[in-house]
Amino acid sequence: MKRKNKRKIIFLSTLALCIALGFAFHTKETKMIKKVEAMSQGSWGLSFQEAGKSPVIDVNKEELEQLEGYYLGDEENKKIYLTFDAGFENGNTEKILDALKKEEVKACFFLVGNYMEKEPELVKRMVAEGHIVGNHTYHHKDMDSINQKEEFLKELTDLEALYRQIAGKEMKKFYRPPQGKYSADQLNWAKESGYKTIFWSLAYVDWEVDKQPSKEEAISKLCERIHPGSIILLHSTSSTNAEIMEEIIKEWKNMGYTFGTLEEL
Repeated sequence: MKRKNKRKIIFLSTLALCIALGFAFHTKETKMIKKVEAMSQGSWGLSFQEAGKSPVIDVNKEELEQLEGYYLGDEENKKIYLTFDAGFENGNTEKILDALKKEEVKACFFLVGNYMEKEPELVKRMVAEGHIVGNHTYHHKDMDSINQKEEFLKELTDLEALYRQIAGKEMKKFYRPPQGKYSADQLNWAKESGYKTIFWSLAYVDWEVDKQPSKEEAISKLCERIHPGSIILLHSTSSTNAEIMEEIIKEWKNMGYTFGTLEEL
């Protein structure tokens, strides 16, 4: 009887410890999510204050990373990460891909459903040439309007299904919120689904197709704002980006930068 009681006491003690640890972990994660939520403004924003230095943001980098959110690599390493957002195709992506191939640089293209439906051959080329195709949601909705987990995840899984149909393989789990709009809940839902949410630390106004910056203006801004660990956001709809792609890659290389992939983050 004494031995049975002793085993019972050990079992109950172990069970109580497991419950306590689980509660502590859940409480810590909940507090961390609320803290990120409190700091977030719902839309990603940057403030470039010094050439060659990473920008100022209003979210703590380490706390963001706990929710698998990333905007910056190693600030002590001159490795940079090139990404493109593509909501539609207007004839510039092939030129960009040609430049990437010539300079042996791999990038991530964040695509939406409309793009994949209309440009399956370009999607296949991206994959064949070793680029990552990331998830930019199926419909490119205003994510501020989504507060239900099921609706949020459907935007990701519907695009995954289309990619699987086109590429014949699973989509890699990198997600970029349309317009940079997000919430801590959405970061957590993406994390639970195996996704890393990818923001950016370098961008410029390149998305207005009828009001494109000059070649000189673009190169000047992109060289001034580049910094160690940069996650670069460019738009593949930009005719200026298509024009300068080979040159800007060479400029960054001449500045001592090398190119990594999001998988290396």
